[in-house]
Amino acid sequence: MSAWLPTAPCTPAGCATPQWPTAGRLTAFARLIAGTAAVLAGVVLSPLAIPLGPPGRARLVALWCRTVIRAFGVRVRIVVPEETGPPGAGSWPGPGTLVVPNHISWLDIPLVATVLPGRMLAKKEVRQWPVLGPLAGFGGTLFVDRDRLRALPGVVGAVADSLRGGARVIVFPEGSTWCGREKGRFRNAAFQAAIDAGATVQPVRITYGPVGAAAFVGDDPLAASLWRVATAGGLTAEIRILPPISAGRHTDRRSLARAAQAAVAGGADTSSAHTAVDNDRANLPSVSVHHCDSFSPASASSARTPS
Repeated sequence: MSAWLPTAPCTPAGCATPQWPTAGRLTAFARLIAGTAAVLAGVVLSPLAIPLGPPGRARLVALWCRTVIRAFGVRVRIVVPEETGPPGAGSWPGPGTLVVPNHISWLDIPLVATVLPGRMLAKKEVRQWPVLGPLAGFGGTLFVDRDRLRALPGVVGAVADSLRGGARVIVFPEGSTWCGREKGRFRNAAFQAAIDAGATVQPVRITYGPVGAAAFVGDDPLAASLWRVATAGGLTAEIRILPPISAGRHTDRRSLARAAQAAVAGGADTSSAHTAVDNDRANLPSVSVHHCDSFSPASASSARTPS
């Protein structure tokens, strides 16, 4: 494990121990089967989407990811500023945008792709994961080797080139998953790509309720997390699209990263926002159980990305 990689103090035992209503075993097994079937169907049918072109494939990926999430029994709630309008509106975050959400779970990847499909930046190990691997590969994910610090400038250059080419790129700048009760510090590297490309930065806030049910932290096995999601009762994922930030207004990547982090960490303001999907109210995170960030190496990390 490279010492430069960020880590969070979250652990499965401390943050993801079930303290919420659970579904029956038959329901959980049905969700696992349905979710797996949805993933496999998308993989098998993906060649048929090639003639559709990038816009058509993006819409198909969004529909596919939403189907997978709902198959696992998760309800999705999308909140956007009134000035942005519903998905597909003219002011909706477009191509050439760096999307920067907080990071809680493997569910974050299909969740963001449901609303803002684009090229994900993910560790190379994700390619081999049974659920996320096919989703990520079909979505044009940029796979990177987190353990090679020397490769970081090349990663920044690849992200900048994608942004210049009009692609929407999704990066989780915390570099590691947190349980949702607290958020980590945004790493600076990805924001250099936005500055180099003159791109817009789109902060996104993700929350899950009940808190902890979707958390994929520490040395949590993927199979255990899949089962916890499938057995959770009333699990809701909320994704909140925040006001965009122009990279040109910041002189360096550090100030741009701090501005994006402050936006994502801020309290939920519903005075100028509306719910685009689902009207059921999500449970928001409770008071933090963590009191500080820790960036020392851990025994393992569930979903780290380079920063």
